[in-house]
Amino acid sequence: MRITGRGRALAALLTLIAVSGCRVETVDAHGTRTPVRATPGSTGTSDDAKPGAGGAVPGSASRGPGPTASRTPPPKVLWSRGDRGRDVREVQARLRQLAWLFEGPTGTYDSATVTAVWGFQGKRGLARTGALDAVTWQRLLSMTHEPARWELYAFGGQPAAPPDPRCLTGRVLCVSKTSRTLRWMVDGRTVSVMDVRFGSQYTPTREGVFSVDFKSRYHVSTIYHTSMPYAMFFSGGQAVHYSADFAARGYAGASHGCVNVRDEGKIAALFAQVRTGDKVVVYW
Repeated sequence: MRITGRGRALAALLTLIAVSGCRVETVDAHGTRTPVRATPGSTGTSDDAKPGAGGAVPGSASRGPGPTASRTPPPKVLWSRGDRGRDVREVQARLRQLAWLFEGPTGTYDSATVTAVWGFQGKRGLARTGALDAVTWQRLLSMTHEPARWELYAFGGQPAAPPDPRCLTGRVLCVSKTSRTLRWMVDGRTVSVMDVRFGSQYTPTREGVFSVDFKSRYHVSTIYHTSMPYAMFFSGGQAVHYSADFAARGYAGASHGCVNVRDEGKIAALFAQVRTGDKVVVYW
């Protein structure tokens, strides 16, 4: 076959296109100009058929979307605002060991507990939620010791001990040193229960059976010059009375032998009901 000069020029131009991959125009035998983009190994497929432009790659299988990244579920929440019980009291006692909580323990997951847990979580690099989740609980366990009984009830709230048999008849202030509680009982029925504390080892509260000698609503100690509101004297200078110090410090302090009550509302109601001559029983 004879190749004309024009044919040789066209062949050279196609060779240049194959090597350089440039976009050029070719002229067919009728003089029509056609834009062509050729790349090494290309068959002249249009851009729309390229991967990423919506077309499938010839000879390749269609691929679905890649796997999504797995998400770690948040740790299980064990206790949160509003929960109550002995377990919550332990959480609070452990937070108190680390000085994150100063109130309580109360046994109620209140706003002070939420704030303490939130601060503890932030300090340890945990997610700050204020709720006690499994991860936060394990970290708290690792940093504290098992709370002793009085740590759990540093501000009272302990269940009252069974009444002494001497409390089951008549009108009685039934005071248990074991549970640190006072039951106001009438004919064997418990009318009210309140937290109490006692004297120190140097000024102990006497045990036994007594009676209320006299009452003094606004009493002030003549020995210690301290206020003794709602005082009900039963053994010399020892009395059942309200203590603002007990309300503020809990069992961190002690009386000079009296039976201190920390709830002013409860002792005010008790003071109104107790009569001179009513029995007082202090026992272990």
